[in-house]
Amino acid sequence: MRAVWQRVKEAKVSVDGRVHGSIGHGALVFIGMESGDTTKDLDYIVDKCVNLRLFEDEQGRFNRSIVDVGGQILMVSQFTLLGDCRKGRRPSFSRAMEPGEAKRMYKLAIKKVRSRGIRCEEGVFQAHMEVSLINDGPVTVLLDSRKVF
Repeated sequence: MRAVWQRVKEAKVSVDGRVHGSIGHGALVFIGMESGDTTKDLDYIVDKCVNLRLFEDEQGRFNRSIVDVGGQILMVSQFTLLGDCRKGRRPSFSRAMEPGEAKRMYKLAIKKVRSRGIRCEEGVFQAHMEVSLINDGPVTVLLDSRKVF
């Protein structure tokens, strides 16, 4: 499972010109499920998304998490995070999880974030979405449950 975590001042996702989810201060998380991912992979990514200390304390150091700052999360599914661009010019998405199972895992990720008392908005699975954000920093990190990077 892969995720791109971005600290934001605000973010929103729209489908067909209508806002589907929006947040204020917190993180925009793009998440992609890989074939073979389990709830162990999901728990790893959710734990990182919630507990990464990427918000500044009084000394300007990254010592606070989403929980500590009362932040929110906007989670958007993005199978293209599993694109393999090493060969040729067209990415291969063969490692991406099949859509039915990926949707189930995506919904479970949102549920797990919410169960920790964090407001979590969401995109629309398999929809063409427009995502807008105001980066804060910018602060962006890549996450991989298999610890490839």
